[in-house]
Amino acid sequence: MEELYQGSWDADIERFRAPYVFRGMGAQNLLSPSLMRLAEGHEEIARLETHLLRNFRKYAHADAAAGDSVWNWMALAAHHGLPTRLLDWTYSPLVALHFATENLAAYDCDAVIWCVNHRETNRRLPAELRGVADQEGSDVFTVDMLTNVASSIEKLESLSNDDFVVFLEPPSLDERIVNQFALFSLMSTPAKPLDEWLATHSDLSRRIILPAELKWEVRDKLDQAGITERMLFPGLDGLSAWLSRYYTPKTNPSGRYFGEDPTRNVRPRTGLNGRPGPLGLDR
Repeated sequence: MEELYQGSWDADIERFRAPYVFRGMGAQNLLSPSLMRLAEGHEEIARLETHLLRNFRKYAHADAAAGDSVWNWMALAAHHGLPTRLLDWTYSPLVALHFATENLAAYDCDAVIWCVNHRETNRRLPAELRGVADQEGSDVFTVDMLTNVASSIEKLESLSNDDFVVFLEPPSLDERIVNQFALFSLMSTPAKPLDEWLATHSDLSRRIILPAELKWEVRDKLDQAGITERMLFPGLDGLSAWLSRYYTPKTNPSGRYFGEDPTRNVRPRTGLNGRPGPLGLDR
C-alpha cells in the first residue's frame, strides 16, 4: 500500500490525491496495445486500424455509440474487444492489483503495476491539447474535449512531429467501466508502444514489482476487501469468474500449485526479466 500510494499527498489542498493512473499486469510488463500485437509483422498498421474501425462502425448497431466521434467509436470498440491503439488504465491502485493477480495460472511469475503521472504527461502534449486541458482544469480528456481539437485520427497525428500520449476517459458505456474507474491511454501513433515512450521520459512513471510468492496474500486480501470479478464485471459472467477463482484450491491433491506445468517437480519462480526480484520499485 505504501508503494502504491507513494506521492499521493497534495500539499496545495492538503488531501491525498494521487496524480497517477495504474495498470496491473500478471506476468509480462510491456505496454503494447492490442492493435500492435495483431499487426505484428504487418507493415501498414495505420491501414489495418482504419479497416478495423470502419468495419466495426459498419456492422455495429446504429445506436451503439452516442454521437459520431471517432474517439467514441474507438473506445466502444476497445471496450468490446476490438484491437485498437488504446490501453486500459484505472484510477484505482486496488483495481490494478486485481488485474495483476486475477490469473492463477500466472502465479509462478512476478506481476507488475505500472504507475504513470498523467498530470506530467500533459506537459508533453502539443500546445492545442495542453491549452484545452488547462482551460478545463482537467488532467484527462473526455471524448468531447479531444474531438474539439482533433476530430480525426489524422488530425491528432498531425498536431506534433513528436510522439505524445493522451489519457482519455471513455463514456460510461456500462457498469464495468464505472466500477473499474477506467480510462484509456492513446498514443499519437499506432506503431509506438507506450513503454518505449515512457523510457525516454523516465520521470513520468514507475513500476512496482509484485513477487510471485506474494500473489496469494494480495489476492486473498483483495477478495476480502471486495475487489473481485463480481464487482468489476457486474453480471453472471463476472459472478461465475469470481466463484471459479475463489474456490480454486492453492494446491491440488498432488501438491502442485494451480497453473503449474505438471511435468515439473518444483514450482517455478520467474521474475519479469527471467530472474527473481524483490518487492519494490523498478523505475
